[in-house]
Amino acid sequence: MTGLSSGQLAEAAGVNAQTLRYYERRGLLPEPERTPGGHRVYAPQAVTVLRVIKAAQRLGFTLNEVAGLLGARRSPGTGLREKLAEVEAKIADLTLVAATLRQALAAGCDDLVACAHEPRCPIPFTDRP
Repeated sequence: MTGLSSGQLAEAAGVNAQTLRYYERRGLLPEPERTPGGHRVYAPQAVTVLRVIKAAQRLGFTLNEVAGLLGARRSPGTGLREKLAEVEAKIADLTLVAATLRQALAAGCDDLVACAHEPRCPIPFTDRP
């Protein structure tokens, strides 16, 4: 039986052994083969899977989304396209927030409580008449 021990895999992928077991429980990492003594033996491609998981997390994917990317085997790039659309929507929202805050500062709204009743304030307070 050839492969990597838990320690070897964890070191190669830059994670700890507890992370390996957690990912196994979550279904992100296939359950490894076992030696006659019960020790886990991982296939070499498990390093790549772990690196994909960590990279996806850095890109903002949740572990549930990562599971979908790894397990669904949908059309290539589908999960990436969905995440990109989500990120672009957040960017659009944040761009609008930034523009509104710039307008508020330009209008002299340094204090939002005081500015809330001023007609010059561009922030859309819902309780304004």
